[in-house]
Amino acid sequence: MRSHLLNDTTAESYRRSVTEGIERVAAKLATTTRPFTGITVDALTPRIDEIDLDKPLLDTAAVLDELEDVYLRDAIYFHHPRYLAHLNCPVVIPAVLGEAILSAVNSSLDTWDQSAGGTLIERKLIDWTTARIGLGENADGVFTSGGTQSNLQALLLAREEAKTDTAAKLRIFASEVSHFSVKKSAKLLGLGQDSVVSVPVDHDKRMQTVALARELERCRRDGLVPMAVVATAGTTDFGSIDPLPEIAELCEQYGTWMHVDAAYGCGLLASVKYRDRIDGIERADSVTVDYHKSFFQPVSSSAVLVRDSSTLRHATYHAEYLNPRSMVQERIPNQVDKSLQTTRRFDALKLWMTLRVMGADGIGQLFDEVCDLAVEGWKLLAADPRFDVVVAPSLSTLVFRHIPASVTDPAEIDRANLYARKALFASGDAVVAGTKVSGRHYLKFTLLNPETTVDDMAAVLDLIAGHAEQYLGESLERAS
Repeated sequence: MRSHLLNDTTAESYRRSVTEGIERVAAKLATTTRPFTGITVDALTPRIDEIDLDKPLLDTAAVLDELEDVYLRDAIYFHHPRYLAHLNCPVVIPAVLGEAILSAVNSSLDTWDQSAGGTLIERKLIDWTTARIGLGENADGVFTSGGTQSNLQALLLAREEAKTDTAAKLRIFASEVSHFSVKKSAKLLGLGQDSVVSVPVDHDKRMQTVALARELERCRRDGLVPMAVVATAGTTDFGSIDPLPEIAELCEQYGTWMHVDAAYGCGLLASVKYRDRIDGIERADSVTVDYHKSFFQPVSSSAVLVRDSSTLRHATYHAEYLNPRSMVQERIPNQVDKSLQTTRRFDALKLWMTLRVMGADGIGQLFDEVCDLAVEGWKLLAADPRFDVVVAPSLSTLVFRHIPASVTDPAEIDRANLYARKALFASGDAVVAGTKVSGRHYLKFTLLNPETTVDDMAAVLDLIAGHAEQYLGESLERAS
């Protein structure tokens, strides 16, 4: 079995195996006509269940044939222009090349003696990102597994920086449409049920700063500690961007840590046209970025950035076998000193390859294209009497629902939209997301593919309307 180890004697076998796998994927990408086949859980589960993992096939080609049957054929392909559901982007080729390299070399980014140049590349990219944000000369950060981990670490630092020994007094302020990871982080950090204060949003789904000021003042009056305000630069449902300059002013006034969750909106850091939409982000104490959303990187590629590098000490633990304190005096750079993780992939290489091949403007132009596309989609929806669209896009998300001409019962309209989404998914013709607005069911286009066109959106809207009307017609027949 040593023949399967990647080393100097198996380099040619490695080349053949990886090439064969790449050719399978390339063929699939070239011939995929729908984002999904519509396979059901009940249909796919038996195929997986019947595989005996204790009986290997002992042949790469045979394994790839099997993989075609249990995965590749029925995978959901984000590169397809009618995949319009979640914050999953098509990926750029330089990043995929980086993924192949980092997997083969398999550096671990926890310590210098496991990564060498990988450590310096990650640090360079952190510096590049903090400079783009404008956090200042003392800024720092570290790559993470995703926005949820980045938000958790940022709030951990905020908790440790808060001047209180009573956790029950700590309060976190976030808009009512902020990411669920804010509340999840509060729970993981041992804070009470009431620690996250939900701040109302305006018509455009942006945090109301008047309401935030009122809540901060109430917090002070009640003898509580305003631990952090989480401003969102690109909410998951609406792509809305909270008023960052005004929030920064309030954080400064109340001595509160300002965290900006820019997991989605971080693409504006490279934007050629729309960078000013996140003005004020430079005043944050910490920032979450997800390169695997709007920088067109493969999962995972994320980071948490901080204005004051010294705050990262709250995530530091020295182990004698790994990163003893003596290494600090020797100026040996160990990224584990900053991270919640120990063993960690060299995910930074993907972004490095992308910037070195395409440049930041290249990434920004792609993100600008999807933001422009969302504006065209908004116009399409606003002009179509079959649909109600919630807010004009700040980034590349559109939330809407089908409104039938002959039905006025909101619950029945909810059911029609739910049915339309499920029927569309089952057909495999397109994939859209769903959410709730004021308790009612809505649908969502998340536009992250520059290859998607207005014609694609129009065609999907026609499919949605058709499925919804079919449901309502059948419902009317059942009722009669």
